[in-house]
Amino acid sequence: MLGVRALFGIGLLVTSRGGSVLTHTGACAHIASNIYSKDLTHRQACTMANTIKYLGQEEAQHIDEELFDEYSFSVDQLMELAGLSCATAVSKGYPLQSLLKSPPRVLVICGPGNNGGDGLVCARHLKLFGYEPSVLYPKRPKKQLFQNLTTQCEKMDISFLTEMLEADVIDEVYNLVVDAIFGFSFKGAVREPFGDILSQLKKITVPIASVDIPSGWDVENGCPDGIQPDMLISLTAPKKAASHFKGRYHFLGGRFVPPALEQKYQLNLPQYPGTDCVHQLN
Repeated sequence: MLGVRALFGIGLLVTSRGGSVLTHTGACAHIASNIYSKDLTHRQACTMANTIKYLGQEEAQHIDEELFDEYSFSVDQLMELAGLSCATAVSKGYPLQSLLKSPPRVLVICGPGNNGGDGLVCARHLKLFGYEPSVLYPKRPKKQLFQNLTTQCEKMDISFLTEMLEADVIDEVYNLVVDAIFGFSFKGAVREPFGDILSQLKKITVPIASVDIPSGWDVENGCPDGIQPDMLISLTAPKKAASHFKGRYHFLGGRFVPPALEQKYQLNLPQYPGTDCVHQLN
């Protein structure tokens, strides 16, 4: 499947020489300068990517608390931005025209917390982007926010599965699985039915796109024996577990961090390209 490489938003300096028409020598020098500038831009972009701060669990929680308490973001507001970022990253990594199966079916597996809410928003936007998402949501919270997100999906004719499918069925039916089960606040042992769900996900061959943290991973140390997603969509800033990610696509999503908050935590976030809400780190 073909990925779409996002460009870092770093400008190139172009020097005009003697009016609008360049001599042959000047044109060659101009081309050489352009090639050098593009190479320099690439190296600067790589350097920038290497300086992005990777967050531990406690620091990530503090940032979320400040977004809510100090900056007056609401949970559903950040969830909408995060879910849109996830759907956008999926569309860049797995564009419709590259998918081998038709229709372009995506299985979105949602957990009981905010990560699952991100998944519901992601499913809704994927539907608007032309994909055919189905949702597995085995443990539904009673909070009105999650009920509203579920209703929004149902009203858009997004189907909800009643149970987890076997790995071979997922491989046959779907192009992609979005893992929105556990986020960075997850601790402790994995409880059922999610233990069985993760076991099936370890067997599938279609790519997995994980939201913020691959489910079941330790937020800081990763999990070499856990699921190994093809795409990781880090939200706000990458978590330390992302340093153990070996998949093809790593996106940063959630273009909403206030500059003062970024400076306070020294996040060193990259410049998003154009008006994009995601930035491809690799």
